[in-house]
Amino acid sequence: MFANPTPKQKQILDFISSFYKKEGYSPSLAEIARNFKKSIPTIHQFIETLKKKGLLDKEENIWRGIMPNNATREVFLLGYIAAGQPIEPMENPEPIQIPISMIPQAGSFYALKVQGDSMIDDGIVDGDTIIIKHQNTAVNGDKVIAVTEKGATLKIYREKNGNIFLQPRNKKYKNIYPKKIEIRGKFAGLIRK
Repeated sequence: MFANPTPKQKQILDFISSFYKKEGYSPSLAEIARNFKKSIPTIHQFIETLKKKGLLDKEENIWRGIMPNNATREVFLLGYIAAGQPIEPMENPEPIQIPISMIPQAGSFYALKVQGDSMIDDGIVDGDTIIIKHQNTAVNGDKVIAVTEKGATLKIYREKNGNIFLQPRNKKYKNIYPKKIEIRGKFAGLIRK
């Protein structure tokens, strides 16, 4: 349930939001306390009240785990991804707003539009927008954007007996056993319109 904040609560909420937008991560209780010249226990009470009012989320036992629940982060929609086809780049990548709750951790993120049904058993369907954390490594079971000699694809990264293969999540499709592979990112979430 959302409730209106008091003027002081709104100042604290606005500070947390602007800090996140500027720095890419949430302020600590000490940073909030320093900014408002208050004690950490006083700020902690404000945070708990804002949480009860439904105006922010706080992950327990996580440093910098305070987030306004309406906070967003801008990422760029770079193109289209399809099973076995190259990423089809957009001429003008467009910025889109993603809820912070989807990508709370630091890092570089981008978005791709899905074409095809090779990941339908994981709930990823044609037309979805997927959020990808840019990274060049993967571990067994990660959902990744991988580039092989046949192009770019979204699949499950698998290693078995020293062999690497890419597993679709639709029984209509077979595993891909690439001669060469480059990881371009790991699946972080999806947006369905």
